[in-house]
Amino acid sequence: MYQRVGKAAYKKNLDNTLALCEALGNPQDQFKSVHVAGTNGKGSSSHMIAAILQSAGYQTGLYTSPHLKSFTERIRIDGDEISEQAVVDFVNDHKLLIQKIAPSFFEITVVMAFDYFAKQGVDIAIVEVGLGGRLDSTNVITPEVCLITNIGLDHEEMLGPDLASIAAEKAGIMKQGIPVIIGRRQAETTEIFSMRSNELNAPMIFAEDHYSIENDQYDLQLKGNYQLLNIPGVLSVIEQLNNNGYEIGNDQIAYGLSHTISLTNLKGRWQVLNAAPLTICDTGHNLDGVNAVVDQLEKTPHDKLLIIWGMVDDKDSTNILKILPKDAYYYFCKANVPRAKEAQLLYEEAKKMGLTGEVIADVNEAILEARGRAKSNDLIFIGGSTFVVAEINEL
Repeated sequence: MYQRVGKAAYKKNLDNTLALCEALGNPQDQFKSVHVAGTNGKGSSSHMIAAILQSAGYQTGLYTSPHLKSFTERIRIDGDEISEQAVVDFVNDHKLLIQKIAPSFFEITVVMAFDYFAKQGVDIAIVEVGLGGRLDSTNVITPEVCLITNIGLDHEEMLGPDLASIAAEKAGIMKQGIPVIIGRRQAETTEIFSMRSNELNAPMIFAEDHYSIENDQYDLQLKGNYQLLNIPGVLSVIEQLNNNGYEIGNDQIAYGLSHTISLTNLKGRWQVLNAAPLTICDTGHNLDGVNAVVDQLEKTPHDKLLIIWGMVDDKDSTNILKILPKDAYYYFCKANVPRAKEAQLLYEEAKKMGLTGEVIADVNEAILEARGRAKSNDLIFIGGSTFVVAEINEL
């Protein structure tokens, strides 16, 4: 399972996924879809698109990863998670097939989602890429439209050392003649996307050329300032769906954006856990994601800042620790997964970067300790890794 062990679980082809789909009657061809890739913002964008479609009355499947609390979060229809019984039944019904093909955890999960969406007869499904694009198990669908939110440095050991090589992997979701939305124009990636879209005769739209979003334009239920960067891509996808015959009005767009969490049950994106002291968690975990978090922490009024921080071993901890606020007090913790970096090691690295704090390995103990230390006007932030956020009891 990639979430637990990292690179060793990554499969470099689509053979298993295609074999599973074939054996199940190719469910991926039995529903309409939107395919969403990108380094940051793909999960939030997927949830916002799903919420808007739900608001417009379409029965909407949503496939995302990883989960925070329960495996069933990965597969939803109209915000409702797949039942545990449906998961058990799928595995029992296809045990021999699974043993024969020996797919990864992710490959089974993707095909389970596609089978579920096909059987439930969804009007459309929003499918978030797991990792990369070209070789991701989700890349067997032929969507109505593709969205690539942005390109940043993450998973370099699998996707390549620079933005151009990572963009080439993400561009792998483009399909012959299918429109592709590029969420952000970036100097290092534009040519890669242009070449690929020309090869495939796939119309390419730069979202920011069509939409410019002001802070007060939409009442977003997702409160991270960085969400404003995702909105042009989301709106461009909706516009493309309308071009394809869907009927989604401005009121339904506004309602979906202002009720995204209520409609899709998204967790962990600039989520407020407590008002006094203000306690916030966020799953941002690569350089771009953490930059956005740090920027918003600076803009959030507070007296003292206390940060509970844990990371995984395969992230660029040196450059990330460099940009964290120097005036905060830190509690370094470790999520309960094999990929997690030892809290003591993280503390020692952070000390070299001029950060001060202590080691409390368990995130929930660290939260209790921080709340004991904090005054009502202070700010507590919990993050650094999706897995740290996932272990917060009150999430």
